[in-house]
Amino acid sequence: MHAFRPLCRGLTLFLLAVVIVSPTPADDPPAAAPPPAPGFHAGPMLARFLAGPMAGAEEIVFAARVSGHDHWYVNFGNYSCDYGDPAKLAFSKDDQGVLWGYGEGGRLCRLNLRTGQMKVLLDDPRGGVRDPQVHYDGQKILFSHRKGGERTYHLYEIDADGANLRQLTDGPDDDIEPTYLPDGNIIFCSSRCRRFVNCWFTRVATLYKCDGDGQNVRMLSSNNDHDNTPWMLPDGRVLYMRWEYVDRSQVHFHHLWTINPDGTGQMAFFGNELGGIAMLDAKPIPGTNKVVMSSSPGHGMFEHAGPVAVVDPSRGPDVPGSSRKVSPGPEWEPWRDPYALSEDAFLVAKRVGIYLLDGQGNVELVYELPESDRHMEMHEPRPLAPRPREPVIPSRIDLSKRTGRLVLSDIYEGRGMDGVARGEIKKLLVLKQLPKPVNFSGGMEPLTIGGTFTLAEIVGEVPVAPDGSAHFDVPALQSVFFVALDENDIAVKRMHSFVTVQPGETFGCVGCHEQRNHAPHFKPELTALARPPDAIRPIDDVPRVFDFPRDIQPILDRHCVECHNADRAEGRVDLTGDKTVRYTMSYWAMLYSGLVSDGRNEPRGNRPPRSYGSAASRLLKLVDGSHHDVKVSDHERKMLRLWIDTSATYPGTYAALGCGVYNVHIPRMAMNLRCGGCHGKQIEDQHGKRFELFFPGGTASNPATLCNLSRPEKSRLLSGPLAKEAGGRGACGQPVFENTDDPLYQKLKTAIENAHRQLEEGKRFDMPGFRPNPHYLREMQRFGFLPPDLAAGVPVDPYPVDRAYWDSFDYQPPKDNVPPPREE
Repeated sequence: MHAFRPLCRGLTLFLLAVVIVSPTPADDPPAAAPPPAPGFHAGPMLARFLAGPMAGAEEIVFAARVSGHDHWYVNFGNYSCDYGDPAKLAFSKDDQGVLWGYGEGGRLCRLNLRTGQMKVLLDDPRGGVRDPQVHYDGQKILFSHRKGGERTYHLYEIDADGANLRQLTDGPDDDIEPTYLPDGNIIFCSSRCRRFVNCWFTRVATLYKCDGDGQNVRMLSSNNDHDNTPWMLPDGRVLYMRWEYVDRSQVHFHHLWTINPDGTGQMAFFGNELGGIAMLDAKPIPGTNKVVMSSSPGHGMFEHAGPVAVVDPSRGPDVPGSSRKVSPGPEWEPWRDPYALSEDAFLVAKRVGIYLLDGQGNVELVYELPESDRHMEMHEPRPLAPRPREPVIPSRIDLSKRTGRLVLSDIYEGRGMDGVARGEIKKLLVLKQLPKPVNFSGGMEPLTIGGTFTLAEIVGEVPVAPDGSAHFDVPALQSVFFVALDENDIAVKRMHSFVTVQPGETFGCVGCHEQRNHAPHFKPELTALARPPDAIRPIDDVPRVFDFPRDIQPILDRHCVECHNADRAEGRVDLTGDKTVRYTMSYWAMLYSGLVSDGRNEPRGNRPPRSYGSAASRLLKLVDGSHHDVKVSDHERKMLRLWIDTSATYPGTYAALGCGVYNVHIPRMAMNLRCGGCHGKQIEDQHGKRFELFFPGGTASNPATLCNLSRPEKSRLLSGPLAKEAGGRGACGQPVFENTDDPLYQKLKTAIENAHRQLEEGKRFDMPGFRPNPHYLREMQRFGFLPPDLAAGVPVDPYPVDRAYWDSFDYQPPKDNVPPPREE
């Protein structure tokens, strides 16, 4: 028996092993791994990225959506009026016929780059999904979502596995492009600013901040145009794109700025003097002081497309060579949404694909939309992984204050100040850029003729100390800019940008157009700091916003019209207030006769001292007594000077936009036959080749001062070619019209009289009984400045409506310094 025990023990162990390792009929085979998503591609660059910069971040999130295909900034919000072909542009209309800048359809997706497996975290076939950002802990995703059936985007958060979707913000306006802040708050862009692009039909979004749960929304930026794509820098500042054009080109300057998370310290980062590029979607490159961005060419391509570029700001903020293109293809190659994993590794998107890009311009496709989903486009690939928090910059605001403080070290220190003697500048004229509640074109008309796109409000004046320093309080959260004035209050230098301070902020600058990477010259003491800050002195005897027909025309009537009228027109200048197709005779004369040098729409800023504005305007020299003893009063001279230095605008209300134009339908073929020999010219422009008739004071397609809609019989188009014997001016060597019975004369007269009748019936902003464009009325109703039950056809005085709209942006401290309630 003892000999048998080892054998039994061995048999028992064998049988036990068989039981453990042998499958039973009830066991299932191991589950096969799910296949990669259709469209997934695994290539050698992906393997290299996963072994290197993405070793701890093998998953990404991205958004897919139907975009609007208009300008780079038109992917949310409503249009002011009908524009283009909604079907062609993938836009949508609501039941009131209002056009919206997006199509329908959006997803938020999660893709594993090792396995190719994809999970759709959110799918909304009638909504929109955009701007995902992964939280610092890698466990949740912040994004912007427009629910199907709703019109506005709001901030949402979702767990990384697709669970626990929660809405953070709400209200009638759009919230987009959110970014987590290291203190737990969120910075984002929003159309809560309730303004329209200065040169387009669409809404603006500027910077806002809220708590991590969406509460306590607070405005940070007062920009009239877009702030875009904020993102954290490693030092705790926020990098973003700011589009602006204060008296300079509307299509050239969209550059990088920084701001502290509380809104303080707004400062140019790169490109403020580099036109012709839209610097979008900029983000830091880990381990460097460089950033990657979409260098969208020209005025920017649809949905931020363009070359991917790396920017090294250490060389200075305006050095062209500091930006290096890293993506392959031509300048118009539609890359978008770059995300830097390292200086040699980037995630990028194209219309239907997610790609890898290295620093040498090599690319590799990792995922593309299947054919069935190509009505949508790919956007915003981001690693799904934890990341370090940036340092928290302590807040420097005091919400109980209505103002912030500016300290100017030395106004004579800076670029373009050659020829300005120390002590020459005595004060600063403080101006405020006024937002537009609506807009109807890509031009500046009818605000100016080739000049500024916006109205400016006079805030007042502050002194400049003999050493060039200034120290003063300005209204918080306003876009203020300055004109440096001499002892005669004439403009020496003008600011072509704006500055915004937060409540209670103290903000300093070195000088006038200073080099941002230069330290100030050492001064033991600034004279202006030896006293309390100056309050801005209002200029009480002038309007806050000038209106040419109301404020300037009466001065011309008193001093100039006796010689410069439709009958006499000394120097071929008519300074009457007679109305033309769009402006008045006198306002056209300001441009064509070179009487005023105002802020022009040109691709430059920082002009030489005294090169434009009141210093360079002939009008002021013609009314000082030297021109036929014409001398205006001191107050009239002040009115003319300040009108010029506030950019010499025509209306004093934005209700003039989109209305008040009454065209004269000129019989072009007949005019070509009669006048083409002397006045015809073959020209070629963006509209192609054509034959155009040019006359002193206008063309056949732009009558300018040729047609007098107030007094049609005084129209130069009629009187100039008419023989003197028939009552005309006989301006042509051989009269075109021997008498008023000429059939062409009668056709022209009828066309001008028809426009005159339309003007009398339809009105212009400066005429009794005026009613603004219906789209202006709708937006002012939407914003709460006109009653919703406004009666049809009733005249509306736009001046108090505009004033209520502008005053609504005045910062109001919260009661008892309690944070403001959530916006509904």
